[in-house]
Amino acid sequence: MLSQDNLQQQWHILEEKLINKFGKKPDIETILFLIGLQEVRFPSKQITKEQKQDLMHVAVCILLQPSGYFEFEKLDEDNWPHFKQLKQVPDFSSSENEDFLKEHILLYFNQLEF
Repeated sequence: MLSQDNLQQQWHILEEKLINKFGKKPDIETILFLIGLQEVRFPSKQITKEQKQDLMHVAVCILLQPSGYFEFEKLDEDNWPHFKQLKQVPDFSSSENEDFLKEHILLYFNQLEF
């Protein structure tokens, strides 16, 4: 677990990289959506609200996989990944949950060497 200062510093660096790539600062939901798009290789045509939520769910499962919360189970007939939950995600306060996700997002982008 990163210290709060280190987390914020690394998060700021990631935000700057994303601003340079996309032209504006994305929030966590947008980052989850982008991770979901990348992982599912979803065609970026018209995306329904339900598909956007599904893509964000896939992103959360992928992000929490290295920490043992989820494991990949299968691809369905539409090529959507499905995951099995292995353990309960901690019940954090809103700010703790945000930091928990930020740490996993940073790990994800570090593994991609982004």
